[in-house]
Amino acid sequence: MKKIIIITAAFLGLVFTACESELDLNSPNDITVDQYWKTESDAQAGVNSIYAMFYKDGLWARWMYFRLDLTSDEGYSVSPWTELADWTRFNYINYNFWEGNAVTWRDTYKAIFRCNQVLANVPNITFQNEDDKKKIIAQAKFFRALHYYYAAVIWEDIPLVLDPSTPADLPQQKKVTEIWAQIEKDLNEAFVDLPSQWPSDQTGRPDKGAAKAFLAKLYMQQHKWPEAKTALEYLITGPGARYGLVTNYRDNFTDVNENNSESVFEIQFGDQRKGGTGEDPNAAVSSNRGQFFAPRGIGWSDGQARLWLVNAFKEEKNKDGNLDTRLRWTLYYPELLADFGDKTYGRNWEWNNNEAWFRKGSRDYYRNNEDYYSQVNYRLVRYADILLRYAEVLNETGNTAQAYQYVDLVRARVNMNTLAVAHPEIGNDHDKFLERLKTERVLELAGESVRWEDLKRWGDLDTQASVDKISLRDPDFKNFKVGKNHRMPIPQSDVDNNPNLEQNSGY
Repeated sequence: MKKIIIITAAFLGLVFTACESELDLNSPNDITVDQYWKTESDAQAGVNSIYAMFYKDGLWARWMYFRLDLTSDEGYSVSPWTELADWTRFNYINYNFWEGNAVTWRDTYKAIFRCNQVLANVPNITFQNEDDKKKIIAQAKFFRALHYYYAAVIWEDIPLVLDPSTPADLPQQKKVTEIWAQIEKDLNEAFVDLPSQWPSDQTGRPDKGAAKAFLAKLYMQQHKWPEAKTALEYLITGPGARYGLVTNYRDNFTDVNENNSESVFEIQFGDQRKGGTGEDPNAAVSSNRGQFFAPRGIGWSDGQARLWLVNAFKEEKNKDGNLDTRLRWTLYYPELLADFGDKTYGRNWEWNNNEAWFRKGSRDYYRNNEDYYSQVNYRLVRYADILLRYAEVLNETGNTAQAYQYVDLVRARVNMNTLAVAHPEIGNDHDKFLERLKTERVLELAGESVRWEDLKRWGDLDTQASVDKISLRDPDFKNFKVGKNHRMPIPQSDVDNNPNLEQNSGY
């Protein structure tokens, strides 16, 4: 799949540059909309251009991790670039700040534009096999839902654009409930026509399992527990039950065993091209996360982990009396060498007080530095996440006793005692189980861009008392304003230019 995306993304990046910015102009050097969308190959290249958006700065190449990992209580920034660091600690002054806000907004809507182009034009193309057309349309619906999902998590009330846009458009802002409803519609429709599994030469495309996984995430954010339960059961006990936990936890974070049995949906990265992140044919198809999150002297060191994560791992030993091995592959921290015999990027290290860094997403296993071209795929949804979500849903639907087994599956992989043995005080108490599950999700998923949506779903950002509790482990939350900072400000330039758009309350 990596090579398929790379080849077509280079072409479509040029095709759709004209479409995205100046639809009313005919350039002799660009293909116009009227000239395009004629053949099956046009349709296939069109849908592949949507995948190319994963490689843009504003999305999963770089800045999305700042929004989801560093804004949460798992991470923070002490970057000398003060404005960048301020955008991880709720000090939002310039709402048009490019790296902190505007580029993610722009690239989100560019991705949605590409989806809308496919959805508007591919139905008019004649295919030899109608199932091939349906799969292309289903992929576009899946990705439109995916990008709207993260936009809703970040900004909430946003424009809902469902047709190819033009520069003169002034889209209406919709409440987040309407955004959720459209995401649900797109995912359900995509599910019908996506395959249960793609052939090996198409690995990396979303399938029915990926659609159900995002439906589960969507329902859970809205506390629609029965609907979430049904979606998750497709993956666990239903027709889509083909996933399993890999034996080696580390295999989820290197390029050695990608697209494995635990992967429900992952972004395909590669280091074959060393271009920039714009629309040129040599634009990179890699992740920049390691470059920005690596320790000083190795990367830019703009984002790091909170030390409380290390302490959370050390609160409980495994069955053999040893440390939870997930700590080894999740974080760099002062005792890493003493605890597991690992040097940080193969180097001796002088640590500052309270210092830790994310190991997930790094390439330390064969490099002693980071750059902008990491080929390590990003597992956007893992089966371990699905199991823990199912446990949460069971707890919320009055089935706490049944929920234990799904947490235990995740714990067993790393030789931890069953939850009942390790924490018998929980019993069948809903609140105690949920509090423990919050920790279980941290131990399994820290640094995987799920914590922010978790905090929102649990209501931990809704009251001053809960925010004060978070601030004990993440002092940045002392700046958090309840009723305001649970969502980001919309770029002010968009608000100023669109009379149908209002700035989020409190900003």
